[in-house]
Amino acid sequence: MTIVKTKINRRSFFKTSVIAGGGMMLGFNWLTACMPEDKTKKMLELPSEWYDINAFLKIGNNGVVTIQSPNPEIGQNVKTSMPMIVAEELDVNWDMVIVEQAPYNPDAFSRQVAGGSQSIRKSWDGLRKAGATARHMLVLAAANRWGVDPAECKTAAGIITNASGESLSYGDVASEAGLLEVPEEVSLKEVSDFSIIGTPRGNVDMDKIITGKPLFGIDTRREGMVYAVAMRPPAFGQKLSSFDDTQARLINGVSDVLQFGDKIAVLANSTWAAMKGKKALKAQWEEASPAENTEKHNEEMLALLDKKAETPLRKDGDVEKAFAEADEVVERIYEAPFLPHNCMEPMNFFADVREDAVEMYGPIQTPAWTRQRLAQLLERDESEISIGMSRMGGGFGRRLYGDFALEAAEISKLAKKPVQLVYSREDDMEAGTYRPASKYKIQASLKDGKITGYKLTEAAVNSNMYDLIPNFFPAGAFENYQVEAHTLESNITTGAWRAPYTNFLASAENSFFDELAEQMGVDVVQQRLDLLEKAKPAAESDDRIQYSPARMQEVIKLVTEKAGWGKKSGVHQGFSAYYSHNTHVAEVAEVEMQNGTPIVKKVYCAVDCGIVVNPLGAKNQAEGGVVDGIGHALYGQMQFEAGKPMAGNFDKFRLIRMPEAPQVEVFFVESDVAPTGLGEPTLPPAGGAVANALYKAMDKRFYKQPYFAEIEMLG
Repeated sequence: MTIVKTKINRRSFFKTSVIAGGGMMLGFNWLTACMPEDKTKKMLELPSEWYDINAFLKIGNNGVVTIQSPNPEIGQNVKTSMPMIVAEELDVNWDMVIVEQAPYNPDAFSRQVAGGSQSIRKSWDGLRKAGATARHMLVLAAANRWGVDPAECKTAAGIITNASGESLSYGDVASEAGLLEVPEEVSLKEVSDFSIIGTPRGNVDMDKIITGKPLFGIDTRREGMVYAVAMRPPAFGQKLSSFDDTQARLINGVSDVLQFGDKIAVLANSTWAAMKGKKALKAQWEEASPAENTEKHNEEMLALLDKKAETPLRKDGDVEKAFAEADEVVERIYEAPFLPHNCMEPMNFFADVREDAVEMYGPIQTPAWTRQRLAQLLERDESEISIGMSRMGGGFGRRLYGDFALEAAEISKLAKKPVQLVYSREDDMEAGTYRPASKYKIQASLKDGKITGYKLTEAAVNSNMYDLIPNFFPAGAFENYQVEAHTLESNITTGAWRAPYTNFLASAENSFFDELAEQMGVDVVQQRLDLLEKAKPAAESDDRIQYSPARMQEVIKLVTEKAGWGKKSGVHQGFSAYYSHNTHVAEVAEVEMQNGTPIVKKVYCAVDCGIVVNPLGAKNQAEGGVVDGIGHALYGQMQFEAGKPMAGNFDKFRLIRMPEAPQVEVFFVESDVAPTGLGEPTLPPAGGAVANALYKAMDKRFYKQPYFAEIEMLG
């Protein structure tokens, strides 16, 4: 075993207490766990007595373990994978673990956030220590009862055995373990001894999902609850002038119409009645700020690309000198549109704002931030506000923002009753938070057949790439390397969209490198491997560089081997590799031409995300990221005219369809290092792999997403 010596901060990591009557309670700040409901698991016989029932960990007299799950579940499978980590170190049989979703509770849990593909990465050490500490205390309790040295005792599947062959279950000694002092040193398993981590486990909520049990926010029902929908300004830059609700109030089921800010809420006894009432509203809107349109955005962003940034995000060497001395400077511009998030479950939230307390419940990725803003909005102390977290039908960054929760609270306060606010699909798409439209200008200088300088310039609506991105590949590969960014201010709301910024930047850079390789007459894969070899010394000496050149080389070699790179006939292969969210990914896409139309048939994907906790869930995440990346690169776009989004539903917004989804084969690099991100990293390389395959198939470079818009224009 690996001995991990750690001073446990009892405030931020670990809490121990004993309730009268005896028992064991452990509070874990990084804890997330699961309810074993998949069909491979037997039904648990619940214990006749739970020891110390509380908000964190409880052990039944039959050895069943219940662990609260604090992290938001948005389909990334943390509700299964995180408890696997605890169960592994606890050394309990996986079939004996039950999960309950915890509400937001900052006194008990830390980082109750779903974002940035960080749930497992940030919780890995804490989860392991939590399970191991509980195991240690159970063993010590058993050893004390037997009067033996704890070192003589062993654990397996929730059973403690001593050298004489005597055994006790965890349930037998839970009450005594709870009385012991929490240890400051615990022993963690060697990776080679894992028996749960690294094994495929079904989604713990699958039974409820497929049988329609209430799990999601939109399933919420409370006594006395009314349904609400909201009319919002039809265009960005508008505000409410006046409205007439006469006809809306005549709709059967409508109980009230309320104005809140520049929005109008219709309350009813069903969503259908509320939506009919909304349609019957007559509202007048006036301009509050200039209306914007996509054509103007494009013009202004192109102009920004030619502007010199006052302070580069990263500057190595002298790019301008390299350009001046070059035989040639290659320059290309890549463009991507706004994108809505299009979660399968539209935005919704339950709110009950009362004099004595505020109860909130629903799908939210950021309960802490949301509670802070609710407190400000309602002028209440945060301690008065409870936030329960439902499972989410998709998030992709949209549910980070919680605007829908604030709306629900505001409506409930005005109505003086519990309310569930529900968005229609049109509400979701037309009054959403969008991926910012962006453009990249990439320039490279060539001298004597070598790349001597590289410059990346970004123009994006409302924000720019976060500060780590300039330190991703190709940082370190060039002596002269510069990254700049410019912001175009807009009244259109923008925010994080799955793999922020890298979701398009990876496509742009991988397309550019392929074009450079062709111009230089070198193999595209060997070009990346050679550049990564050059980056190794820089990565060792420059702590700004975020990626590992060696690990990137490994995924490139793995994916090209599995894909038979350059050895197939009848298909056109495109290559792409990218690092994001602490994970290295390489992909090969295969395109076939059918009746003059390119079809993405298959994608090979190699991933180095460290230790894979749950291979089944990991595979699902990787496949989903690839398909999502390809679908939006080929089809997705949101345009604006006079401040109004031009698509309100899927009749006008094109998503990838089932028959168009390629077969995806995923290969994970075997690793014994701590897990990294997985919910997002396979998406960014997908667009570049497809763009490069399309070039092979059609002899045309694609610089603007969605690619199919241009393909259709070509006829």
